[in-house]
Amino acid sequence: MWLPCGCTSKSVATFFSRRVFRSYFHVWGRRRCNVTAFMPEAAGFDGVSDRAALQDFSVSNSESFWAAVARQRLTWITPFTTVQDCDLSRGKIKWFGGGKLNVSVNCLDRHVHTCPERVALIWERDEPGSEVKVTYSELLEMTCRLGNLLRRRGVKKGDCVTIYMPSCPLAVASMLACARIGAAHNVVFAGFSAEALAGRIRDAESNTVITVNQGVRGGKITELKRTVDSAVENCPKVQQVFVAMRTENPVAMTARDVPMEEEMMKEDVVCEPAVMDSEDILFMLYTSGSTGKPKGLVHTQAGYLLYAALTHRYVFSYHDDDVFGCVADIGWITGHSYSVYGPLANGGTTVLFESTPVYPDPGRYWETVQRLKINQFYGAPTAIRLLLKYGDEWVQKYDRSSLKTLGSVGEPINTEAWEWYHRVVGDGGCPVVDTWWQTETGGICITPKPCDPDAEIIPGMAMRPFFGIKPVLMDTEGKVLTSNNTTGALCIAQPWPGMARTIHNDHQRFIETYCQPHPGYFFTGDGAYRSKEGYYQITGRLDDVINVSGHRIGTAEIEDVVNQCSAVAESAVIGYSHDIKGESVYAFVVLKKVVDVEEADLSKQLKHMVSKKIAKYACPDYIQFVQRLPKTRSGKIMRRVLRKVVERDLNGLGDLSTLDDPAAVEEIIQGHCELCG
Repeated sequence: MWLPCGCTSKSVATFFSRRVFRSYFHVWGRRRCNVTAFMPEAAGFDGVSDRAALQDFSVSNSESFWAAVARQRLTWITPFTTVQDCDLSRGKIKWFGGGKLNVSVNCLDRHVHTCPERVALIWERDEPGSEVKVTYSELLEMTCRLGNLLRRRGVKKGDCVTIYMPSCPLAVASMLACARIGAAHNVVFAGFSAEALAGRIRDAESNTVITVNQGVRGGKITELKRTVDSAVENCPKVQQVFVAMRTENPVAMTARDVPMEEEMMKEDVVCEPAVMDSEDILFMLYTSGSTGKPKGLVHTQAGYLLYAALTHRYVFSYHDDDVFGCVADIGWITGHSYSVYGPLANGGTTVLFESTPVYPDPGRYWETVQRLKINQFYGAPTAIRLLLKYGDEWVQKYDRSSLKTLGSVGEPINTEAWEWYHRVVGDGGCPVVDTWWQTETGGICITPKPCDPDAEIIPGMAMRPFFGIKPVLMDTEGKVLTSNNTTGALCIAQPWPGMARTIHNDHQRFIETYCQPHPGYFFTGDGAYRSKEGYYQITGRLDDVINVSGHRIGTAEIEDVVNQCSAVAESAVIGYSHDIKGESVYAFVVLKKVVDVEEADLSKQLKHMVSKKIAKYACPDYIQFVQRLPKTRSGKIMRRVLRKVVERDLNGLGDLSTLDDPAAVEEIIQGHCELCG
């Protein structure tokens, strides 16, 4: 892959225990920190003397809070004149009206002025020990050359460019180049099938696609250019495909294909940044379309960037010169917010992880932590549970003393995985931040940190709302639940800058999905429990709530109990139709590598645990032991697929090409037939 001028040809060739409601962890220090040292803007907030008061102020004086941090933390071409103009009941969301800026300038130019040789990106390539470091000045040059190339090839302000690339520096430069010239980007995870990619290209109305010749992951080659070729056959608007070279293997090129690195070298290193309105589109990102038409969620310029930067800084206690290791793919919102935009807006050093947690062995994450001296590590609970299965030795053979904060993202983390993550990976010395947020929210909304230094962190709970976030719980009648120790539908009571603005070309669907279920509130679609102390625990999607004989139970709650069994690595629980109960419980269970127990005995043990810790009605009717669960390559368990298997609706399985290992589904189908006849 392309490097700035001055690199050698060799460089160019390589550039490419305790229960959840009882246990807690007191984070470092007992002293109450000076709140203005923590957040300088707080000096202008009356009556704010600690972080709890700062949180209260950010909600009760939302405009003052967001105005102050926006003025301080973003570089504006034209200052904004109004802070917000929002009406959640109508799906109207506008922030920083009248303000103009350029996101790439905020992520690159201003840091090049102060620290041009600071490392912006560390590309942790699939091959261990072959990382590539890119400085801010090099990334700016790369972005400008590509921005100029896009302009020369007809990409205009307001266009949308589809990017189908693995995590690598040129993918980041492609995102920033679009932002620089005023085009929106539509990053599609480089594991989607040609059909899924084509649907997203068409819906985004892209005439330009950026890809690589081949992808490399887990020691395997994937033919990304071939997938794009197949996709664009069904995308008549696509006029050009830019092709970068991740490997040295040539691929067939057509008249519409552009050799990207070769053409970039012809361009100037200075690219005039477009002047963008705060509410111009920065990017759209599609949710899975396996159960219907994909939703192209739209995020805009200023509000999204500010929220990504602020959450990155404070949730993870990120400081200058730290190395931030988010192992999510850039094709997902986590990669957008915490591999790219948040860290770069803060002038940080961010890791782009191309490989898998078990390549070439289950120590890959921790060897990477040791080699790159990563300070904050952010990954998915499903990966933590996978690695837990391999035992402590793969972690303990590597030096992890650089770690200061551990994070989890994507789904609620069960207690056993949390405690293993904290005790083994973090050696008991790193806070674990269990973060709750969504593609729709743009950034982290509920998380244990930031908090006062002596505040507790409870395993398995997201706990506290971030600045400016006001969560509420709703009952089935649509009324706000004001008491603690209660469960309800999780909504957010007031807008915040990072939230999605609409669904591309379908604002009515946006209103119906997020604004109409509870008028005046943003409906997240998740359920949550609020403890007697006022802390939040996510119980799972509301469509993952099972109604057994009139009793409602969240699948995540059952999974948490099952996963406490010492023999269990991870589990997935679904509801299925039952003639008498209405719905009943079906559990899929993955065992640890070395388990010396009969499955029939273990099944009885697990059912007893669920009956004892929750209730008899929550006890699974069936427990199917499987070698692996169907997951996307980002680590999300595809419970929809499991439901289809149990319902025997094999024609409704949908597109399985997005799974990390589609063969897992065949094994599960066979096991289900053997178990249930």
